Amino acid sequence: MDNKKKTFKKILKAIRDHETILIHGHVRPDGDCIGSQIGLKKLILANFPEKKVKVVGDVCEYCKFVGVPDGAEDEEYRGALSIVVDCGNAERISDQRYKFGDTLVKIDHHVEDTPYGDISYVEDSAGSCTQIITDFARQMKLMMTLDAAYPLYVGMVTDTGRFRFDSVTSTTFEDAAYLLSCGVNIEDVDNHLSVTTLKTLKLQGYVLSNFKATDNGYAYICMTQDIVKEYGVTNEEAANQVSTLAGIEGYPVWGLFMEYPDEIRIRIRSRGPEIKTLANKYNGGGHEKAAGAHLDNWEQLPDFLNDVDQLVKQYKDSLVKED
Repeated sequence: MDNKKKTFKKILKAIRDHETILIHGHVRPDGDCIGSQIGLKKLILANFPEKKVKVVGDVCEYCKFVGVPDGAEDEEYRGALSIVVDCGNAERISDQRYKFGDTLVKIDHHVEDTPYGDISYVEDSAGSCTQIITDFARQMKLMMTLDAAYPLYVGMVTDTGRFRFDSVTSTTFEDAAYLLSCGVNIEDVDNHLSVTTLKTLKLQGYVLSNFKATDNGYAYICMTQDIVKEYGVTNEEAANQVSTLAGIEGYPVWGLFMEYPDEIRIRIRSRGPEIKTLANKYNGGGHEKAAGAHLDNWEQLPDFLNDVDQLVKQYKDSLVKED
């Protein structure tokens, strides 16, 4: 029996052994995070209807249509199983009460910088955490309902850039096909994810008209709270504008600086050089082509821009040498 199946069996046993299960994700959840939380909850309830299963943490406004957290009382953690999905760093877990549970399970697809959990399954080659949960269900021969498959599919679609990122493999499509066989309607998912508000559309126009670039080809936009208020959008809607800068010729790396009260979060994306090392330097992490970091204040911005510009330069120089 391989290590994956052994760990999956341990996770399934932990689920069977606990009457109450509390599922956490990371702060400021994305589609993969909330899709993993809601999908795993529905999967457990479909197979163990006697369990009490709750999703705990923040709301994902962008994917609110798949579900919202239930919340939990402190006493519910007593003797409970805590499961954390899609979060490589324990400090970023939404609602730190996960520590109060009897047993902690971690399911994730980020490179494991800071291990945690009594039982941990990390597959950093997977395109999404929802893909891992789908694989878990298939290998453990659990019943998959449409209620569970829908949020899992949404998470898979959003975290793979609609199956465009290089993290996508044949296994990704196999798992996606399995979820579709459970009744997921592609058109319905696309209608939810593709429709945008007029406010967001106007903000996209602002981003395209005002983004800046470094000498060697890093495109970026600084999203301050003044801009967020001016356009009447949420912080999540504003932060998602990082995708607006994707695909510009000559700019293989792009990013968005999102201002919050206590920090400036950076969303970094690449279609060329590996950016995770850079993210690590600035108190972040993630994947090779999609990562996050943060600055304490705007005064640190020039240092970051210099570092990312040098990264892009090295990448472009390497392409010239190959030619």
